[in-house]
Amino acid sequence: MDEAKKHGRKTHQQEMETGEHEKTDKTSEKKLVEEIDHLNTRLAELEKEAANNLDGWQRERAEFSNYKKRVERDHAQSRQDITGAIIKKYLVVLDDLELALKDKPISGSGEAWANGIELIARKLLAIIEAEGVERVHQNRVPFDPTIHEAISSEENADFESGEVIEVIRHGYKLGDRVLRPAMVRVAR
Repeated sequence: MDEAKKHGRKTHQQEMETGEHEKTDKTSEKKLVEEIDHLNTRLAELEKEAANNLDGWQRERAEFSNYKKRVERDHAQSRQDITGAIIKKYLVVLDDLELALKDKPISGSGEAWANGIELIARKLLAIIEAEGVERVHQNRVPFDPTIHEAISSEENADFESGEVIEVIRHGYKLGDRVLRPAMVRVAR
């Protein structure tokens, strides 16, 4: 044995041990390669799942944002509908006050009473306008069937054809919505 060591030769037992080590190394290397392949496959699956989860999350977030906007828009529309419905009820009262003021007394004891009624009418109109209601009351504007209701059409040399001669009853708008069209006389 010493002779084999001297000349750098391996003994039979050393050769067998070296062969077994090589087999063990190859087996270990094969297992490591398989494990790496398995881990790479699992990593790819998890990355795909993460991408799907991110996509789903982003889609749900966008849907929630759209839902919030829709709820806010519906809330604003509901508020405007309720405001419009309530104000429409008070427009009749405002019309009656304005009608009463057409023939208001200019002097005497009735003058103070008429001034009080006029003050009430102005306060009511101010409250209505504070809610965003606009009055449709101009003369000498083109007739618009979306905001005007023609009660007569007459010849009038002072007005162009299709122009409002006189507003008989005021109309009111809340935003783009007409609460009540203005009753008008229109020139032919």
